[in-house]
Amino acid sequence: MAEAEITDIAAYMAELGSAARAAGRVLAAADTAAKNAALNAIADDLDQHRTVLIEENRKDLNAGEAKGLDAALLDRLALTAPRIDAMIEGLRQIAALPDPIGEIFDMKYRPSGIQVGRMRVPLGVVGIIYESRPNVTADAAALCLKSGNATVLRGGSEAFHSNQAIARCIARGLEAAGLPATAVQVVATTDRAAVGAMITSPEHIDVIIPRGGKGLIERISKDARVPVIKHLDGICHVYVDDEADPHKAFAVALNAKTQRYGTCNTMETLLVHDTVAADFLPGIGAALAEKGVELRGCAKTCAILGEHCKTATAEDWDTEYLAPILSIRVVDDLDQAMDHIEAHSSRHTESIITENLGKARRFLREVDSSSVMVNASTRFADGFEYGLGAEIGISTDKFHARGPVGLEGLTSVKYIVLGDGHIRT
Repeated sequence: MAEAEITDIAAYMAELGSAARAAGRVLAAADTAAKNAALNAIADDLDQHRTVLIEENRKDLNAGEAKGLDAALLDRLALTAPRIDAMIEGLRQIAALPDPIGEIFDMKYRPSGIQVGRMRVPLGVVGIIYESRPNVTADAAALCLKSGNATVLRGGSEAFHSNQAIARCIARGLEAAGLPATAVQVVATTDRAAVGAMITSPEHIDVIIPRGGKGLIERISKDARVPVIKHLDGICHVYVDDEADPHKAFAVALNAKTQRYGTCNTMETLLVHDTVAADFLPGIGAALAEKGVELRGCAKTCAILGEHCKTATAEDWDTEYLAPILSIRVVDDLDQAMDHIEAHSSRHTESIITENLGKARRFLREVDSSSVMVNASTRFADGFEYGLGAEIGISTDKFHARGPVGLEGLTSVKYIVLGDGHIRT
């Protein structure tokens, strides 16, 4: 359906939702071979239609340039040959992952003689709302397909033509594998009312996953009547303890901040124990400054680093910079470090650098974030690095999924009971 043909958004979205619900039942019953065949067929179709994908993407880039999108946004929007290669490889990698659906675990005999266990099942219909990057269309579709979920995808208006071209490849691949094309549907309108319809339709959609800026995620979280898997910020901390190995602390802190600046698992605040601050901060401060990182510190930090450090404001401790800027605070001890994290963390990822096992265990137990680390860079908080193969995002909520959301995070479980004519007495 072309965008110009859609005049009744509510009716159109209800039609998509009903089709997704019906396709979800088929997909939930599909075996691993059928799902893998679809993933590989989609990969083949993308490969065969490279020219079309690049032509449609050029329409989006031209429109973006006309609207005055900055160079960084245009780069995120671009579908280059290597990015198409990456989409294709991603589909094939997901096809190679173990299928979580139908896994039975925790089977136990009860005193009555019945066996009780759990089985992993799809969530049903997953709605994903995202911005800019058109490769998300293929990535999200692949993860939902492998985990047995139908999906409704609503990409950003700036990538409309690119997303629709990828959607056609997905539909052809599904049909080639004997699965309904409606198992993956990409919303064919840029009208924002489509988002409102998605997030208020629990009869059609079982969970919403927003991927984009803070404004988008806040709006969806506020207005949704469908459960949401989300994270708003990545305000991540590294705490250098007084019993830290200084070489490990230096390497981890430098990597956590400078390996990439614009990611949600990048360190935004460095906490340093008071007794090692005078020795540790000049070296790490110089290394960070050499890489162009602006330092903003507490009074003790500024006293140590002098003119190389600006005074941090109260707002700095609650800011996800996504840029070469770092907040630094000197703390009295582990308790003050954890108090700071409790007050300012976004519950994404925190790391302690220490050789004291007792302190490490306390940090792991008491810090309430989706990933908590010992002597490791926060940049490891990633589905691929955790061995999940791929991820749809990182959740800082506690329900239903927490941390990187891979195939297992896109499933639920149900109890199963095995008997042999057993009755309850």
